[in-house]
Formats: sequence, C-alpha cells, structure tokens
Amino acid sequence: MDRILVVEDDLALSAGLCFELDAAGYLSVPAYNCKKAEFLLETDVFSLVVLDVHLPDGNGFDMCQMIKARHPELPVVFLTANDLEEDILSGLDMGAEDYITKPFSTSVFVKKVGILLRRGQGSRRKDTVTFDDGNLKIDLDKMIAVRKGEKLAITPNEYKILRILIANAGNIVSRGQILDHIYDVEGNFIDDHTLTVNITRLRGKIEDDRHSYIKTVRGMGYAWIGKKQ
Repeated sequence: MDRILVVEDDLALSAGLCFELDAAGYLSVPAYNCKKAEFLLETDVFSLVVLDVHLPDGNGFDMCQMIKARHPELPVVFLTANDLEEDILSGLDMGAEDYITKPFSTSVFVKKVGILLRRGQGSRRKDTVTFDDGNLKIDLDKMIAVRKGEKLAITPNEYKILRILIANAGNIVSRGQILDHIYDVEGNFIDDHTLTVNITRLRGKIEDDRHSYIKTVRGMGYAWIGKKQ
C-alpha cells in the first residue's frame, strides 16, 4: 500500500485530504510542521509527499530541496494558496512533480496523485541510466554529473530532462514528451518557453566547443547525440 505524507498545518484541510486519500486506497500520514515531517521522512518510507509552502516552523520550498537531495526519486506535490507565477516556477524548478493552488478539486487532486504514483512505479522499474564518454559522466539514479573532473550543479528538472534524453539516445524525443515526463500530466503552468530555457541552461553546463550532447530537431524536439566510451 502506498504511504503518502501530508505536510499541511491547516488541521481541517489535512483531515479532509487524509480522508480522501485513505478512501482512495492509500495510507495517509499527517504532519503539521517541518520538524515532524523531517522525522517521519527519516524513520518511514513514503511513495509521495504532499507539501504546503507556508508552515509554522519553516518553508515548504526549503523542505522540497531537502527531500530531493536525500530522496531524489520521491515525488513531491505542492498544495498551497501561494499562486504567484514565480513561486510556481520555483517549486517546479526544485523538482516538484506538480504545484496545485487552493482552492482545488479534491477529486482531481486524488486523480493526479494516482497518476504520479503509477508513473513513479514505472520509473523505479527502469534500468539504471548512466552516461560516460570520458569528458562527461552522468549517473541519473544518484543525480551526479561530472565534466572534466568537476561536479556540475544540475537541477532536479534538468536531471529529468537528461534521463529521458539519454534513455532514448539517438532517437528524437518530442517537446511534449519531455514536458509530460517532467511535470504533471496536464502540463499545468509549463510552456514551451520554460522548456527552452531549461534546455539552454543544461547545454551551458554540459557542453563546450568540442562536445555537443543535445541536438535540436526543429519542429520535432530533441535528441541525445553523445556517444559512450
């Protein structure tokens, strides 16, 4: 049974979310502050975390960064009244799989949770994806990238782009496929410009004049053209 950690300080909302998740066949575990959430994350195993931004003893963004650093494959869904575009983009850039703003539809929320959990099960069944051509070394499971002996600062979403491109090396991956892979199934709050910016930043980190890895196929998408040793 999938265990879902619900980090929400509104007691009524937390109880309602937990009731709906339990009714849908999941096992919900509530936490009302960062301290309890961190303790539970270290002592229990979860399939997904639902996370508010404003918490009594901390910030949901900081907690998301902590979760992704310690548990890279653990899906995080922000559920918050914070609906500023810059906050939404920040949450997604930190690696959150979705950012849902209040008020929201409970049935849609539970549906999205189910989609993310099924997707996560599929990704856990995949073989380890790595790349090494002597110049660039990437381990997607450990979220480590090294170029010319220097560790690179790659964001969680950039790692997700790398995963889908390297796993399909030599084949064209459409922009839509990448967006669906990184964010929620409906592509909320994400547009082509955001993906272009992510690809440009990623290229700036892993490529140089002598090494090209990501090829743009105009009107279609991208392809990984790096060759392993």
